[in-house]
Amino acid sequence: MTRRIERLNELIREEISELLHRQVKDPRLGGFLTVTRVTVSPDLRHAKVFVSIMGTEGEKKEAVEGLASASSFFQRKLRERLSLRRVPQLSFHKDDSIERGAHVLHLIREVAANEVAEETE
Repeated sequence: MTRRIERLNELIREEISELLHRQVKDPRLGGFLTVTRVTVSPDLRHAKVFVSIMGTEGEKKEAVEGLASASSFFQRKLRERLSLRRVPQLSFHKDDSIERGAHVLHLIREVAANEVAEETE
């Protein structure tokens, strides 16, 4: 990946995060949403936006649907805010890495607690 694409990934991630927290009024996006990363294609035509969503599976599904329906809004705002010749077409994807990390930490704590319990016996 080139340095230019890396910078563009980070710039789009920051802009979408700010738009989500300040300008989007969709009730489906009212939960805890975090843009974890953006991956722009080498031809700069498409961008995958990965979001971490806290909530039930139904809330997560609604949030992804809300993001997909707001993609044209995000593209329009990115066009206004960034000086790009072409703003990539956005697609939103659920990212479970934060939840998986929390689950792994929970398992590690359980194992550590069991080891301490066995040592005290």
